[in-house]
Amino acid sequence: MKLYDGGRAPNPRRVRIFLAEKGISVPYVQVNIGTAENRQPAFLAKNPMGTLPVLEFDDGAFLAESVAICRYFEEQKPEQNLMGRDSRERAFIEMWQRRMEFEVLNLTAQSFRNTTEFFKGRIPQNKEYAEVCRNTAIKRFEWLDKELANRPYIAGDRFTVADIILYCALDFGGSVNQKIDPSLKNVNAWFKRVESRPSAKSSLHPASAQTGMKG
Repeated sequence: MKLYDGGRAPNPRRVRIFLAEKGISVPYVQVNIGTAENRQPAFLAKNPMGTLPVLEFDDGAFLAESVAICRYFEEQKPEQNLMGRDSRERAFIEMWQRRMEFEVLNLTAQSFRNTTEFFKGRIPQNKEYAEVCRNTAIKRFEWLDKELANRPYIAGDRFTVADIILYCALDFGGSVNQKIDPSLKNVNAWFKRVESRPSAKSSLHPASAQTGMKG
């Protein structure tokens, strides 16, 4: 088993944080997004969508999509639980997970993709659409600040996959000039709380780990 990784990009990073929280080690294979290595035939044979991360199993099967990869490892090692202990909690965590993906991460990513030189010539870009996404994301941050007024984490009183997704979105946003307004005290306090976790710090420096899963 090995994990094809993409450095500082939000989706690969959230899987690294997830695995670090669980104490799971797998070997990483770095794929250079900057040189479009993920768009070359060798990688597209593993994932025709060209996205990262991708988990390769020993039997040659390939699992793409970060949440699907997290789900696999959650089933393999339920503790530390990050996706829900029973049907009710799983449903609420998934609700917040999807909200963080669609209402924050996707908006931040689309704003970046449609303005950066990195994607110029790779995809059609629309600066007006980027501005719409950016302004909508700002409104979502204000909404989140109200949500976090009465609880420490996104889906409740404990750290879950929903927090991982939001953290990766906001940290990436900060690096591409989409920073959190200092007036949003609850969001900023939440961000500092998550940023201080060892998993967040270690995920900045992906490296090969030992084969297999560790408890």
